[in-house]
Amino acid sequence: MSGFAHSIGGQTWRFDSLREVMAKASPARSGDRLAGVAAGSDAERVAAQMALADIPLKYFLDEALIPYESDEVTRLIIDSHDREAFAPVSHLTVGGLRDWLLGDAADETSLRALAPGLTPEMAAAVSKIMRVQDLVLVAQKIRVVTRFRNTMGLRGRMSTRLQPNHPTDDPAGIAASVLDGLLYGNGDAMLGINPATDSLQSICTLLEMLDAIIQRYEIPTQSCVLTHVTSSIEAINRGAPLDLVFQSIAGTEAANASFGVSLSILQEGYEAGLSQKRGTLGDNLMYFETGQGSALSANAHHGVDQQTCETRAYAVARHFKPFLVNTVVGFIGPEYLYNGKQIIRAGLEDHFCAKLLGVPMGCDICYTNHAEADQDDMDMLLTLLGVAGINFIMGIPGSDDVMLNYQTTSFHDALYARQTLGLRPAPEFEAWLARMEILRQQDGRVHMASQLPGAFRHALAQLS
Repeated sequence: MSGFAHSIGGQTWRFDSLREVMAKASPARSGDRLAGVAAGSDAERVAAQMALADIPLKYFLDEALIPYESDEVTRLIIDSHDREAFAPVSHLTVGGLRDWLLGDAADETSLRALAPGLTPEMAAAVSKIMRVQDLVLVAQKIRVVTRFRNTMGLRGRMSTRLQPNHPTDDPAGIAASVLDGLLYGNGDAMLGINPATDSLQSICTLLEMLDAIIQRYEIPTQSCVLTHVTSSIEAINRGAPLDLVFQSIAGTEAANASFGVSLSILQEGYEAGLSQKRGTLGDNLMYFETGQGSALSANAHHGVDQQTCETRAYAVARHFKPFLVNTVVGFIGPEYLYNGKQIIRAGLEDHFCAKLLGVPMGCDICYTNHAEADQDDMDMLLTLLGVAGINFIMGIPGSDDVMLNYQTTSFHDALYARQTLGLRPAPEFEAWLARMEILRQQDGRVHMASQLPGAFRHALAQLS
């Protein structure tokens, strides 16, 4: 197959490669325009989407968007592809896959079996021709369940990462945020700090602090300090109580190199985490963050559109059996996702594609202060992702991260989503919340306790 074409109103649009038709079929976003790969008009975009819909899925196994010889992510995708899992849909086109996904045959069991048979490029392609409601409908069918000290991803559950960041890593400030978050039922995905410094001593101190809180109150959760994977390895070597190993990842070898990582370094981090044997229910222990635009910002996108580059990162994540993955969807800035409309669409695409590939996906529902977005946009994305079955979101005091200086979801936002959509915390954490008299269940919905639980009165007195 050499090139693709589609005619609209007497005009024929031609696309020279799979890379080009994929890029021009993408819904409009500022990053692709910045990269010079976006469709020049709405008509060209529709023509590309129609051409893409007619491409057989098998073709994605024959034409690599980034050459196999020069990119280890491409090699991982091709070498790990499960042809037996792919067989049930191997006769379909991209448009045919969309129809199949929307049908009754695509249920939780069949979608779980299909995941290793799909490449990221197939998932990205079908997402480009789906409406918002399609992305929500299919994603809510899929459950990706992981375990460490509790269970993530079960149907009817939505977890939160309690993110108690502080601009100087002050222990009292972090402890106050942790207490505040716990009292709103946040923290079952993890207690996770973005450190203000890369000092290994500071990182170890934060890990010891979080572990002490978890142990003192017997909280069925896990901790993470979001430092570079090599720092996590060194912290483990120093005996620090490290639960989850973190790393930002991207969808090309060159973009990952800009983060200072490779597949072999990630493997070393994974093995170091396993050596700790700190999980009580399972050994899913990697935590990855991704985001559309990271490859472009590193000048490492190879002419591939940003959403497809993002989806390729999920192949990297999937390889290491992570406990949690999330797209920091609006964090990279308006150069890549210009406004609320683009951020909402991107968040739903990322969630859909990751779940389709068998990745336990969450979302940092966020925006920077110079983007054309506001909290109303985030409320819409939060609600849509809650309906779509998101594994976890962020929980931050007042939705304003005072260390990273961006806007995201608050402890109250998580409570809103749980109350409105009838979602519950992870089962082990839910039982702990009930035992601590923090939250209670009534009519299948989450309700806050009417007064401060006794177990925390002493802790609050110490902080004040």
